[in-house]
Amino acid sequence: MSAPKSRLRSAAWFGTADKNGFMYRSWMKNQGIPDHEFAGKPIIGICNTWSELTPCNSHFRKLAEHVKRGVYEAGGFPVEFPVFSNGESNLRPTAMFTRNLASMDVEEAIRGNPVDAVVLLVGCDKTTPALLMGAASCDVPAIVVSGGPMLNGKHEGRDIGSGTVVWQLSEQVKAGKISIHEFMSAEAGMSRSTGTCNTMGTASTMACMAESLGVTLPHNAAIPAVDSRRYVLAHLSGMRIVEMALEDLRLSKLLTREAFENAIRTNAAIGGSTNAAIHLKAIAGRIGVKLELDDWTRIGRGTPTLVDLQPSGRFLMEEFYYAGGLPAVLRRLGEANLIPHPDALTANGRTLWENVKEAPLYNDEVIRPIEKPLVADGGLCVLRGNLAPNGAVLKPSAATPALLKHRGRAVVFEDFDDYKRRIADPDLDVTADSVLVMKNCGPKGYPGMAEVGNMGLPPKVLAQGVTDMVRVSDARMSGTAYGTVVLHVAPEARAGGPLAIVRDGDWIELDCDKGLLRIDIDDDEIRTRLDAWSAAKREIPEDRTGYRKLYIDHVLQADEGCDFDFLVGCRGADVPKHSH
Repeated sequence: MSAPKSRLRSAAWFGTADKNGFMYRSWMKNQGIPDHEFAGKPIIGICNTWSELTPCNSHFRKLAEHVKRGVYEAGGFPVEFPVFSNGESNLRPTAMFTRNLASMDVEEAIRGNPVDAVVLLVGCDKTTPALLMGAASCDVPAIVVSGGPMLNGKHEGRDIGSGTVVWQLSEQVKAGKISIHEFMSAEAGMSRSTGTCNTMGTASTMACMAESLGVTLPHNAAIPAVDSRRYVLAHLSGMRIVEMALEDLRLSKLLTREAFENAIRTNAAIGGSTNAAIHLKAIAGRIGVKLELDDWTRIGRGTPTLVDLQPSGRFLMEEFYYAGGLPAVLRRLGEANLIPHPDALTANGRTLWENVKEAPLYNDEVIRPIEKPLVADGGLCVLRGNLAPNGAVLKPSAATPALLKHRGRAVVFEDFDDYKRRIADPDLDVTADSVLVMKNCGPKGYPGMAEVGNMGLPPKVLAQGVTDMVRVSDARMSGTAYGTVVLHVAPEARAGGPLAIVRDGDWIELDCDKGLLRIDIDDDEIRTRLDAWSAAKREIPEDRTGYRKLYIDHVLQADEGCDFDFLVGCRGADVPKHSH
């Protein structure tokens, strides 16, 4: 092990023989910690998002124990601490509402405590960006350990994907194709083990983003949660973080502009979630890397989707890992000269290409050859126009190709409650060619920008055999969802974006190839309607107090990453003043 290049940060707490050093060490010793653990060893913080309310992360107590074994073996001293756990499945109104709060918890816990480096235990959707955002704001050595996906779901003798099957079967119930009892029977079989969604939803996407960013060890993204190799990786990550602390390998050396470009290209190749566009922007903003929505067009478009996983394809995360996982995907990209920056540094001290150039690949059906992709152009479609001046996104790999160029009359819902009240109305004036438009579901409007953008289709249309329609909103959608769904319209309706003034019957035009989303009315009419909307705008009492007020007052728009305006930037981890 090499000697430290700089004085360990924890020495400011434990390395002095005065009153302060006495106090810091003495109270820690009430846990049975002997003197020699304070004798210049790297102190490794383990940020744990374990919670029984976050079922994706419910095995993290055991995962943390394996990290600790690695830390001890490498000569460090581990200290585990809890941070806010954003559980996607239970937390209302949406886990996105508290992503920034969680990042503040992580940032202040790291900066205020005697840790030299951190291991970030993440899994459920928002825990990965939240912990990376908080750690990036401190710029300490950090390594990500994901919890891994759950086992394949099973129902009626076939594999089913978590999340994706919910959207599929609920539409079949509304269409009268299956009974409510058949729908409910799938519930127990969908989630058969601990871990995150087993589709290429946001959790798996962000695990892949972390690995392609270089802040994990290879294979972190795909090892199933209950596979013993997940715990081996946790152990090895614990060993490596001690070395990173001694090398002073900070996040700013890994989270470079080049790393983010690699991640954008990777997202296209895996058919990743649209949510990655928001989270990568927020992480980049914390470390000081300039990342724009248009980078997704410049870098991502034209990239073939190679991973045949639900919701875009057929298979699930188990098959993805057994086929070779993300290293196999990156090898395929690299051999086709499609990794923008193969020399980007990663957490193990090697370059991205060094890690993957000999990666084995076991299944050409799951991870397809470049010349036989699932989708020829899998990059996120960034849309602009008079309906989305600051941009919107669409995931082509999960959409109906024939609808990627479409013009239809708007059927407008003022908010999600209005949608729920009216969508099943047999008198709803809607056809298969209509464009469903939903307002006031963005960062400020919901608040929190919930995953409601993949609006279920009207039953009267489903009964006609229609399975997809163009849908437009300022909301997000789950990475497990699918359809021709335009999301993240910015500015959002609540912030006075043009979406706020769309009316029933307005013509909406979508053209993914041209990156166009527009409403067929002239600029003067838009201004007139916006003036009338502004005059009629009312304050909502619940928005005036508490965390909700902080959120609405300071959240940025989707194209800016939905971070708080006052959190953007890296504040470092200078040692604060003494507490006594």
